Amino acid sequence: MTQSIAAADIKTIIMACEAGMGSSLMVVNSIKKKLKKANVSGVNVVHKPARAVPEDAQIVVVHQGLANVVRRKAPNAVVVTFSHFLNDPAFDRLVEAFVAGGDIQSSME
Repeated sequence: MTQSIAAADIKTIIMACEAGMGSSLMVVNSIKKKLKKANVSGVNVVHKPARAVPEDAQIVVVHQGLANVVRRKAPNAVVVTFSHFLNDPAFDRLVEAFVAGGDIQSSME
């Protein structure tokens, strides 16, 4: 598992969910809004079921309960986990890394 990736190297953020699209789509829209508000461009935020995350994914945002599924599907991806679908601090840290030009760290559970 990759421990970190430079935010500048990321072109696509995958938001992985279990099956539905309700709450996970809220997360996708929330991240998009936060990136736009922070004047971050050139980053696509997409939604995929956890079991359909491509093996070559760079970064995946996923609820902590599905992190191991994503890690098995994309073992080299940086996996950012969250526990709350709304206003989780992980979303702000993600955006802050883009603004600061820093690295995004994998969550460790």
